[in-house]
Amino acid sequence: MKRSVIYISASALLIGACGTGKQTKEKVAVANTSIDLSNFDTTVVPGNNFFEYVNGTWLKNNPVPSTEGSWTNFNVIRDNNFANLRSLLEQEAKSSNQPNSSEQKVGDFYAISMDSVKLQKDGISPLNDEFKMINDIKNTQDLAKLLAHQHSIGVRSAFDFGVGADPKLSTENITTVSQSGLGLPDMDYYLNPDPSMETIRKQYIAHVTNMFKLMGEPEAKASAIAEKIFDFEKQLAKASMTRVELRDPKAQYNKMTVKEFTDKYSNFDWKDYFQTLGVESKINNVIVSQPKFFAEINTITKSVSLEDWKNYLRWNLISTSSPKLSDNFIMESFNFYGTILNGSKELRPRWKRAVQQADASLGDLVSKIYVDKYFSSEAKKKVNEMVDNLTASYKERIETREWMGTETKKQAQHKLETIMRKLAFPDKWRDYSSLEIKKDAYVLNYFRANNFDFKYMTDKLGKPVDKTEWGMTAPTVNAYYNPSYNEIVFPAGIMQPPFFDANADDAVNYGGMGAVIGHELTHGFDDQGCQYDADGNMKNWWTKEDSIKFKEHTNVLVNEFNHFAALDTFHINGQLTLGENIADLGGLTISYYAYKKSLQGKPEPEKINGLTGDQRFFISWAQSWRGGFRPESLKQLLKTNPHSPNMARVMVPLSNMKEFYSAFNVKEGNAMYRSEKDRAEIW
Repeated sequence: MKRSVIYISASALLIGACGTGKQTKEKVAVANTSIDLSNFDTTVVPGNNFFEYVNGTWLKNNPVPSTEGSWTNFNVIRDNNFANLRSLLEQEAKSSNQPNSSEQKVGDFYAISMDSVKLQKDGISPLNDEFKMINDIKNTQDLAKLLAHQHSIGVRSAFDFGVGADPKLSTENITTVSQSGLGLPDMDYYLNPDPSMETIRKQYIAHVTNMFKLMGEPEAKASAIAEKIFDFEKQLAKASMTRVELRDPKAQYNKMTVKEFTDKYSNFDWKDYFQTLGVESKINNVIVSQPKFFAEINTITKSVSLEDWKNYLRWNLISTSSPKLSDNFIMESFNFYGTILNGSKELRPRWKRAVQQADASLGDLVSKIYVDKYFSSEAKKKVNEMVDNLTASYKERIETREWMGTETKKQAQHKLETIMRKLAFPDKWRDYSSLEIKKDAYVLNYFRANNFDFKYMTDKLGKPVDKTEWGMTAPTVNAYYNPSYNEIVFPAGIMQPPFFDANADDAVNYGGMGAVIGHELTHGFDDQGCQYDADGNMKNWWTKEDSIKFKEHTNVLVNEFNHFAALDTFHINGQLTLGENIADLGGLTISYYAYKKSLQGKPEPEKINGLTGDQRFFISWAQSWRGGFRPESLKQLLKTNPHSPNMARVMVPLSNMKEFYSAFNVKEGNAMYRSEKDRAEIW
């Protein structure tokens, strides 16, 4: 199971340390700016559309920029981080750094990614050796070796190979193979008969055609190749699990010995594949995440001609590489993936794309120079205090769950107590001494970095799981929960204004960062996380009766989101988004009670700008998720993303909280009103 990530796609959180509710004059002055009333649309009744009430004017004044498919406060903070990283990377790129030093690797990676003259001159030539390897395929053994090579450099053809903690034995690493290989965002894009999907399919085939034309193929041949590639991917799509099915970790735990695996799918030369990866002697067992999909891989290994396989491999190579090549390839890729699928009208500046890739490819190298320059240890201390308070609040809430029996509560408390927290950045940085970064080609450095990460991953085989590892870089403005490690992780990127401010009002703190912390804690007890025990093993710790009651409560949330129309007739998939929706409702609820607990029994602090503490708490939540989407981006989110759109993330949880009703006098007749019997209350 992949880690659960909050993806804070819109944030306006002015967050500070937990306190007693007392404010100095200086703090009140700062707190007065934490909620900007000019962003409100006071023509909207709070109980009808709280999202618009709090954010309406902000949305009007902050349209989605031409370079984006959506625009939220998250984008603002991300761009601020990128600007900070840019200054650091440019400094290293201009310096005469010692060969093979961290500074040399960071500087040269960024410098060559920004060298537009060289990128234009080189065109597609850096891929010549890769194309030769594909063209030299003569049999299925060569095919297996080539697929292994592509996987090792970050080209995701046909299927995925990974190494990580065994879901049922979280202290041991194991190999997992899983479905992949699609050029469109989801299987639904290949199979849904809706006319809008048919239009995208035609545009996709045209895009593939254009790419092959850029590679030198005549138009007629390029078109024929594109049609066959689409048919190939459609076969994979038909055998793939749906997004909802992929949320069931038990259905994806199909453990086999290597012999069982290779015998069952014997058309594919797994021995050659594993040998090429250098892992044959290390693999004892394999988890096959989607057996139906690998049965299809087994079939098409023989039924699809080698020539068609070669074209499919060429397509995946060029599609992966295009953003790191000359402008003709960059723009063709952007026109389809950026404009048609995401709605963006203009390509983001080269420096932003280069910074983002440096962060993704060089991980800890970039993270270290970032935290050395921009991170304060005081922020880590304050966030740690908030985690303490949220955990204490959660402990009390578990005991009040009338639907949960004593034994299950005991296990839940044990799991809560053992959740590991990682804040800001790793205690130990990775060693990058074996990674070579050259000045030959941007795309080749990209492949080298991917290969370095791949070898780092495969080297875990035969070794115990290292639960000190991080799954995000330090500059990332995000957070996640990992069920196999039973951990919550908050990178440094989120611990800064407006996400983190020690002077912000406590009510705003808890409505913002507190709810983020509560969200991640709740992922340990959502419909997926609850299937893992305190040690990170996929193991049932529920009584049968409590499991049934839990599902009854979560089904209420599923139905609520199913009825939420996010765009015209496009509704949210309540089952796909269930885990994130449980985490939002649970996180906000837990944080509300942690806020009340922080007052230590004292009266509510005085109003600020005419707003009570409870009102500021809920306004902060609504500010957190403000943001707008282009229709194309929103449609893709609804089909592929386990997170609900921002407006729903604000309104649906609030419509289930009696405390919100009291704070804003929500009554029957208001659009957000639900009768008590129809409200969801889980954690």
